[in-house]
Amino acid sequence: MSVTQVSIAVENAPGTLYRASSILEKEQINIKAIMAATDLTPVQVHMIVDDPERAVKVLEMNRFKVTTKEVIAVAAPDHPGGLNAILRPLIEAKVNIDAMYPFIYLKGDEAILILDVDKIQDAKEVLKKHWVKTYGVEIYKS
Repeated sequence: MSVTQVSIAVENAPGTLYRASSILEKEQINIKAIMAATDLTPVQVHMIVDDPERAVKVLEMNRFKVTTKEVIAVAAPDHPGGLNAILRPLIEAKVNIDAMYPFIYLKGDEAILILDVDKIQDAKEVLKKHWVKTYGVEIYKS
């Protein structure tokens, strides 16, 4: 399973992220996870939103440069070392994590993480093999 990451390229200036967030707010599109990489030019803001198709449309209509990418939402046990349950299988499959950020929701005793990886199919297969729970479109409703 996987989810769609919506990314925008923005100027690193006061109010830029607010503008994008306000557009999504006006359209009643909820940001479920967000990460910004300010060391890139332009700044890359990655988001998981509850309606990615509509988010892309409204952001593009407002002149944001938007890209999408398939990413994985995984459940990490919420205890010391829980992250290693995710990392070990990825190492085994030689999958590199390009970005990782938390989903803004704790499901029971699991922390949900968003993984942007270089070999998504390999990652899905090895995580499934190691019984790592992943989420798909149901994550938009959390």
